[in-house]
Amino acid sequence: MKINVNIIAILDKDRKRLLVCKRRKEPYKGLYNLVGGKIEPGEEGFHAAYRELNEETGITGEDIELIHLMDLTYYLEETKLEVYFGYLNKEKEVYGSENELLWIDRDQNFFDADSFAGEGNIGHIMERIKKTEVG
Repeated sequence: MKINVNIIAILDKDRKRLLVCKRRKEPYKGLYNLVGGKIEPGEEGFHAAYRELNEETGITGEDIELIHLMDLTYYLEETKLEVYFGYLNKEKEVYGSENELLWIDRDQNFFDADSFAGEGNIGHIMERIKKTEVG
């Protein structure tokens, strides 16, 4: 059974802080992760990203424009991960009940597997975002 999911890197208006969630359940319980979730069968990727973002944080399409950064396909696990990012266009209070939400300095070692979920994926994503800012 193929599973499609997304994750979304949200940076604040000043591009200095990243929104993360502290996972309350497995996988990665207790680690920081990006927000996101499952893409429903037949659902378009951008629609799913905005839906998950709103459900998990209260951020809407009026607050941010998402950019489709990349996809990661895990063939043995039959999983496709769509990666999006964006910058808030204003100060926005975030809220969610699924996981604790926090703003953290974007200059972290996101490759630290003791703190961040995804076996280094968040580090890779943040490096790719930096390249879009200077390229």
